[in-house]
Amino acid sequence: MPVTLRLVDTLAPGLRVWVPTLSNESQRLADELRADPERARGVTFAGVQFPGIDRFDYLAVHPEARALGWFMTPALRRGLAEGRAELRAQDYLGIVRELREGEPFDVACAQLTPPDADGWCAPGLSADFLPFVWPRAKRRIAHLNPRLPRLASSFRVHVSEIDIAVEADAPLLDHAETRGGALEARIGAHAATLVRDGDTLQFGIGSVPLSLAQSLASHRRLRFHGGMLPAAFRTLWDAGAIDRDAPVITGLVLGDAALREHAATLPGLRLEPVTVTHDPAHLATLPRFVAINGAVEVDLFGQVNAERTSGAILAGAGGLPAVAQGALASPGGRLVIVLPATAKGGSVSRIVPALGAQSLVTLPRQLADAIVTEHGVAELRGRSLDARAQALIEIAAPGHRAALAAAWDEILRHA
Repeated sequence: MPVTLRLVDTLAPGLRVWVPTLSNESQRLADELRADPERARGVTFAGVQFPGIDRFDYLAVHPEARALGWFMTPALRRGLAEGRAELRAQDYLGIVRELREGEPFDVACAQLTPPDADGWCAPGLSADFLPFVWPRAKRRIAHLNPRLPRLASSFRVHVSEIDIAVEADAPLLDHAETRGGALEARIGAHAATLVRDGDTLQFGIGSVPLSLAQSLASHRRLRFHGGMLPAAFRTLWDAGAIDRDAPVITGLVLGDAALREHAATLPGLRLEPVTVTHDPAHLATLPRFVAINGAVEVDLFGQVNAERTSGAILAGAGGLPAVAQGALASPGGRLVIVLPATAKGGSVSRIVPALGAQSLVTLPRQLADAIVTEHGVAELRGRSLDARAQALIEIAAPGHRAALAAAWDEILRHA
């Protein structure tokens, strides 16, 4: 196996470099770039970095470094203002198509386990997008980190495929989720009424999923199929709510050391690429697939904005459009959107008359199913426009309901 002292020795001006992100973010690569920032000059670093999770700022390494991303982060926002960053408007399936059909990357960097006796390296904690980048990249480099767990995956890398490898013990990225209070508990309790024993769940990170998991503690035979395995899964497992014999399919494991250790003990856990975790056709084959996701705001037509607030882009569409389609095509499946009824201390309603110029439509109204706030559940699927609006007004904050009703009356007058 070829070995060099540094991963950054492969970098040069003009190259496009795919970097590991989220729970597979490489501390070794970050340390090398800090030690030799000239290696970042003129390099475009690309990866699916998430706001509030990924920690390393590639643009801060060198004033001539560039970045390409799909989720708005503080670093990317600064790079856009400086003219050295690009934000792509693609959801997960669009990213996969770009990685499969677009220009191959000059360098693909991965953080992997050291090889086993047969020379195979496992993808560590994440196998969501790397399987589409790695085979097409012109050069392949790897940080082999013995701290990574060897989780089962359909994707693996043989040492013969690696052009440059550096084996180095380095810390893994920890993500600690904030537990919610009474408001999140009420949202979670309402959402839990939509989940039945034996359902297959998809949910993400955050205080609402943690509260939801607590409300689902008495459920049984639940299954999991999602883009990321978060701390809330451990809550369900410890409560006995998860079917011990069912497969646990995810694109990545995101949490702290305790969650990583737990994931390594799960015999049914398997890391899969986005084409398995987020393929609507595959999700449609899972009976009673229930997707539970957050949003910024929902309008009275049932349109969902999960990306933009007050004109500022906060994130990206991510996997939400795909799991929404899959959930609605699944026999007995549900699409559940959860959000607090207000923002800014109650002064702003997150149930709005219609999405406006400062919003983005992440999900169109034809995909609307169930919307949940701390005030209850609005069942929208199969209901008329007016019935939808009335159901949404009922779960808005009481102080905003009269204004929403008046706005809806005005909308109907011009319909």
